[in-house]
Amino acid sequence: MVSHLTAEQRPAKPPLAKVLFVSASAAMSGFLFGYDTAVINGAVPGIRGHFAIGDVAVGAIVSTALLGCAAGAMGAGRLAEQFGRRTVMRVAAILFLVSALGSMFPFSPWLLALWRVIGGTAIGVASVIGPLYIAEVSPPAYRGRLSSLQQLAIVVGIAVSQLVNYLIADAAGGGVRDTIAGLEAWQWMLGACAVPALVYFLLASTIPESPRYLVANGQDDQARAVFAELEGPDVDAEARVAEVRAALVADRKPRFTDLLDRRSLLPVVVWVGVGMAVFQQLVGINVVFYYSATLWQSVGADQADSLLRSFSTAVINIVGTFVAIALIDRIGRKALLLAGSVGMALALGAEAWAFSHLQRQGEHAFLPHDAGLTALVAAHVFVFFFALSWGVVLWVILGEMFPARLRAAAISLSTAFNWLANWLITVSFPSLSTWNLSLTYVGYALFAAISFFFVQFLVRETKGKTLEEV
Repeated sequence: MVSHLTAEQRPAKPPLAKVLFVSASAAMSGFLFGYDTAVINGAVPGIRGHFAIGDVAVGAIVSTALLGCAAGAMGAGRLAEQFGRRTVMRVAAILFLVSALGSMFPFSPWLLALWRVIGGTAIGVASVIGPLYIAEVSPPAYRGRLSSLQQLAIVVGIAVSQLVNYLIADAAGGGVRDTIAGLEAWQWMLGACAVPALVYFLLASTIPESPRYLVANGQDDQARAVFAELEGPDVDAEARVAEVRAALVADRKPRFTDLLDRRSLLPVVVWVGVGMAVFQQLVGINVVFYYSATLWQSVGADQADSLLRSFSTAVINIVGTFVAIALIDRIGRKALLLAGSVGMALALGAEAWAFSHLQRQGEHAFLPHDAGLTALVAAHVFVFFFALSWGVVLWVILGEMFPARLRAAAISLSTAFNWLANWLITVSFPSLSTWNLSLTYVGYALFAAISFFFVQFLVRETKGKTLEEV
């Protein structure tokens, strides 16, 4: 049968290869986000020994980067509106490069902390600009899966950093204080981030600007060309431009003052976004990626084994992310969040039980066989449920849930709170784990349980809707 539909009547068929390349290029921000946040995991023992510092100083070095993350996230939305998404991506790539090279050659622990703050600023910018850009260039039918590329890139970056850490330590002789070409292994670990930073800069220079940014800045011809490039030649580009212009509401740049609401200081939707961003961190996920090598060593594993365990959890993280990508546009965002909250709460409860059996003989700590096996399995189950739910869905839904006039500012604010919660968990874990490791995990389990009710009563489904419909 021959179709008699006109070009205007036929649904546009997006050129998926092109859209996938553009989205994956933007998601390199996520790869660097994951790599740079997790690489410190393997380097912590080397930093501690090299500078002869204690838990408080180590916690400060690890956590100060997260303050940079919060600052970068707060400023990224405004910069993206003023200078464009692509420009901000290139700036983030340069900051990643500078941080990596500086961290490779630190002369003091506090100088290392400074370089990590610069890297943290890049991570904060990347955590905003990636989801924002991908949400704005993705055809609605594929937006959930394409937006999931950001989280996939994050977890791949985490896994690659753990694998690179292990390979560098192995090449140096097995320890993070062993040397290669006159530099200790942990220095090479931190410096290796320069390579993906250069790749990100090159990719960010090849992709088109966001059509929504172009419309907001009166560049309608360029926006039509981008819509046709990314959504197919049959798309009604003029209608898409008009739709975006109507959704922008006002012909001025979004500002943080747009978020103010007389009744509740912020609109309810912004409070929900901030709450989701905070809950994602309060379950303690980044304890796994910042301290897992140190944690496993503290309960009896040797250095090489602890690095391999960290890598294995990173692999599980990737597997869970693929599950989320397969399901997010089928069963929706909310169902995944609810399932993740339940799974994480149970896994964290099991970890709390396992660590309640921690035993000490002098300065040596260890877990009995059953408790140790439970802790290892529960850690992997926890990461799996996080990856298939909150790890992916947060970044997807933040790019979808806010009105166009508020989107950039609201994403920036929510992401900044995400990093502040990350900082709170990161800086408190060394002291809390020394005080009572089991009760620390009980606290994370409680936050996971509370997140279930938060989602059930406050989060709305956004599956299958255009950004303007949302």
